[in-house]
Amino acid sequence: MYDAILLVSFGGPEKSEDVIPFLENVTRGRNIPRERLLEVAGHYHHFGGRSPINDQCRELIAALRQELNAHEINLPIYWGNRNWLPLLPDTLREMRDAGVKNALALVTSAYSSYSGCRQYRENIAAAQEAAGRGAPRIDKLRVFYNHPDFIAACVDRVREAAAQFAASEAPSLRMVATAHSIPCAMAQTSDYEKQLRETARLVAEGAGLETWDLVYQSRSGPAAQPWLEPDILDHLRLLHDQGVTNVIVAPLGFVSDHLEVLYDLDYEAQRLANDLGMKMVRAGTAGTHPLFIKMLRQLIAERLFPDRPKLAMGLYGPNHDVCPADCCPAPPRAGRPPASEAQAVSRLS
Repeated sequence: MYDAILLVSFGGPEKSEDVIPFLENVTRGRNIPRERLLEVAGHYHHFGGRSPINDQCRELIAALRQELNAHEINLPIYWGNRNWLPLLPDTLREMRDAGVKNALALVTSAYSSYSGCRQYRENIAAAQEAAGRGAPRIDKLRVFYNHPDFIAACVDRVREAAAQFAASEAPSLRMVATAHSIPCAMAQTSDYEKQLRETARLVAEGAGLETWDLVYQSRSGPAAQPWLEPDILDHLRLLHDQGVTNVIVAPLGFVSDHLEVLYDLDYEAQRLANDLGMKMVRAGTAGTHPLFIKMLRQLIAERLFPDRPKLAMGLYGPNHDVCPADCCPAPPRAGRPPASEAQAVSRLS
């Protein structure tokens, strides 16, 4: 039924000269002021102009290849990005020329939202159009925010962070889960907040932490546009005012330690925590944790072998394989109507 796996990710620059062209790709059609582009470029230059996300995708592919081989799932793994090399259209041309007909897409996002799910489906559809006749059919794997192995991997990361606190500090530990903020208009048409809150609840429970919060980071829209709050920096100030001194920041909204995790948390949030006299330890993301890689193999196997159970925990059960027509619609932008479903998901499940 399927003859390949396609890893689909955001992409990132790998040298200083890539930074501005990459950001222009990311913001195309959004009328982002040049000053804001240069400000964000500074975040990348802070780390030498290289985002870690592509290297993390390479590590993920290597780990998944080993896991699939160990379970005799002998499918080639391809990789295409939304915003930087290797770009999706080029990857789909490569797949077409190799004779791939039907592939499963693994998107590096655990949650449902326009930018985290539907937009990737639109990107794949556009890449199929660009690849032309013979482009492979692509079916996207379901979101996995409540898969027991994703939760267990995140619990392990939080426990590793908790181990950096003394026994006397443990009773006062506060877990602060973070995720990428999105416009409120986008959040209102998806299950993003609900799913994030469920993941945070399950991880805190698994790690034995009684108090936790869900906050957001990395907002990029105009000040007049409402985005999900509270912001991580504002929340750290609030916790300080409440007398909280020991905090685990768990970036549960992300699956790898890419630049927004490094800059917004390891640099900005850590600097603020130091200034406030708080002890803050940032938990790792799932990354290439063996349980996370096992989960990816299970998601693939459940589509290859329909008799396999679909694993999920918590309140909501496994998410759908085939997205409904009205799932996570694009938020309307000035001068542009919502994307056509026919254009967005042609040849996609």
